[in-house]
Amino acid sequence: MLAGISSNSASIGARMQRFFNYLSNLLGIDKNSTSHTEKLISVAGVLIGLITIREISSWYLADSSSLLMIASMGASAILIFGMPHGALSQPWPVMGGHLVAATIGVTLSRFFPIDWWTPALAVALAMGAMHYLHCIHPPGGATAMIAVIGGEQVHSLGYAYLFTPVLMNVVSLLLVAILFNSLFPWRRYPVYLALSSYTEPQLPKNFSAEPEPEDFDAALAELDSYRDITTEELTELYQRAKYQASLRIEEENRKRQEEARRKRKVNRLLKKTS
Repeated sequence: MLAGISSNSASIGARMQRFFNYLSNLLGIDKNSTSHTEKLISVAGVLIGLITIREISSWYLADSSSLLMIASMGASAILIFGMPHGALSQPWPVMGGHLVAATIGVTLSRFFPIDWWTPALAVALAMGAMHYLHCIHPPGGATAMIAVIGGEQVHSLGYAYLFTPVLMNVVSLLLVAILFNSLFPWRRYPVYLALSSYTEPQLPKNFSAEPEPEDFDAALAELDSYRDITTEELTELYQRAKYQASLRIEEENRKRQEEARRKRKVNRLLKKTS
């Protein structure tokens, strides 16, 4: 009887574990393997970055009534210092995304009526422009919206909004990001600097094992820098890359076979004519 109860308890526990794993995956609760040190460095970076923006803008503009900092810089700071090697955190997406979005937002606020649909149109157009200009940066959506719904203080700036505060805020934040992250070799920013100093680890001779999901987990933990990609996505990407490689090799083999047949045909024709 006790054995039956124990078995039922284990079965219920296993089902509950599967349910919570499913729920975790469904909600997107990731396995953040970064160290406490890395997390604290990110917090310090955001704090220093935003304080620097405020101080530089205050010094340059002097007039305390001027718009010194826009709210979307808070989101940019979290991306840049929280995931400095993320695609959305690199200098061009940050600068291009904010400036493109600001341009669209100001244009709509100046030449279109400020109605219930205008902010949504500004963000949608900014999204499209960022796609085509390869500078997707989510906080840029807020920059576009602020230009539309920011009230008279923002509207009175006109296209000067692009330069003060947007461009000034962005440049200040990027400079702090470059200097601050340079203090920590594994966080060098932009990511190109970190990748250029990467040395490929030496594998054992004749190593041919396929990586398992836990190997991707271990690799992400070793990086100790937040990456906006899950182990499952890495595994899927790896499998898709293998499949594409097989298609490429198959196509190369087909072309080689066609070339060989063509050469044989040419040789036969040459023999006949000779």
